[in-house]
Amino acid sequence: MKEQRYQIGLVGLGVMGRNFALNMAEHGVAVVGFDRDAHQVSELDAVAGDHPLTGVRSIEQFVAALTLPRAIMFLVPAGKPVDAVIRELLPHLSPGDLLIDGGNSHYQDTALRAKTLAAKGIAYLGVGISGGEEGARHGPSLMPGGDKHAYQRVQPILEATAAQVDGDPCVTYLGPGAAGHYVKMVHNGIEYGLMQLIAESYDLLKRGLGLTDPELHQIYHAWNATELNSYLLEITAAIFAQRDQEHNHWLIDEILDAAKQKGTGKWTVQDALDLGTPVPTIATAVAMRNLSALKEERMLAGELLTGPTPQFHGDHTTFIELLRNALYAAMITTYAQGMSQLQQASTTYGYGLHLADVARIWRGGCIIRAALLEDIRRAYANDPDIPSLLIDPRFGYRVVERQSDLREVVRTAAAHGIPVPALMSALAYFDSYRSGWLPANLIQAQRDYFGAHTYERIDEKGVFHTQWQADERQIQGQQS
Repeated sequence: MKEQRYQIGLVGLGVMGRNFALNMAEHGVAVVGFDRDAHQVSELDAVAGDHPLTGVRSIEQFVAALTLPRAIMFLVPAGKPVDAVIRELLPHLSPGDLLIDGGNSHYQDTALRAKTLAAKGIAYLGVGISGGEEGARHGPSLMPGGDKHAYQRVQPILEATAAQVDGDPCVTYLGPGAAGHYVKMVHNGIEYGLMQLIAESYDLLKRGLGLTDPELHQIYHAWNATELNSYLLEITAAIFAQRDQEHNHWLIDEILDAAKQKGTGKWTVQDALDLGTPVPTIATAVAMRNLSALKEERMLAGELLTGPTPQFHGDHTTFIELLRNALYAAMITTYAQGMSQLQQASTTYGYGLHLADVARIWRGGCIIRAALLEDIRRAYANDPDIPSLLIDPRFGYRVVERQSDLREVVRTAAAHGIPVPALMSALAYFDSYRSGWLPANLIQAQRDYFGAHTYERIDEKGVFHTQWQADERQIQGQQS
């Protein structure tokens, strides 16, 4: 190991850890990495070059190499591996040291760890990192939460290594406790929703219009040059241009249609339910990943259950334009759902989130970065308390203007038996949110009927209960 003291330690030298370590070192940050896997340490040393970066396999050597008070970040899988790292480090730490969890930990785990470590004098930050391997290497979006003074200690490091948009680093202090990991969780929930929407547009173009992969590449490439411009559209276009070199087929057609997940989307939906915040498009995206995993069951059902033939005979150019507008409207409603959840969580959990800052740090580096995030930032900068993006005149107008296209796409999909549940849920969310009256009064009456759960009235204040069976018998008697 090079004879020097290192500013920050990094535990976990897999691809993400190694790339982020090299990112920091290239910005002049002296980094020492630790991993019990000798191969991972060797891989780090192989890319270190002349940068202030080295790897070790001894926890004692690792801790001793750090400047005091120590700052240690770990990039390991969420759950038990995080607790294992903390347990291994604790005997070697001193009050004033700082631990930083850069993984996708559940926000409640982060809150508990921060509280437990604070009692020992150890500061703790939960930092959401988005951008994948490429982002870790060249600049991710960073979402830190926890002790503000602890954040300020590593702020120069995080700002130097984060993605930059017009010279503005995609990182900011988000709030106390688990605010950072909560924001990252909802980021991933929005990501689930957007990916499902894009996948449904692909299904309509492939099975509905019968387009080839080169044609799909051209369409998504063209769409990415419009208001749909985003990282997810960019990589979607690239995917349709990728060949499987071994078999000389388009690679996308060789990939099994069973999507996996690591839990952040599910966590988003679970907490939205606890908060009473509707996120139907995100919830649908999670459900569709679960449904996609039932491959054998779906194959059997396809032989037994009949439906329309998914083949569209109308004008392709017109429908493609309708689909582009529908996708954009649905994407806006998905961002709106996620931002509303963040707003409610901020109040409930005391995070004090500034949603304009959240949108700002999502503009670069992260998976859901998109051109419309600058407009989202402006919307919340103009009115931090706006209850929904759909209330913002700019975004409300965009969805209203495209709603007929979204309706036509949903109608066409239903007629041809092509499942588009996320597009449908986005439309239903829009219609429900703009409806001054919903049939929930019947639900309240049903609840009171079978469970005496009471209800409220529109003509007078108070809580009421009705003996429904008695009234029903009276009506039946009058009719007889």
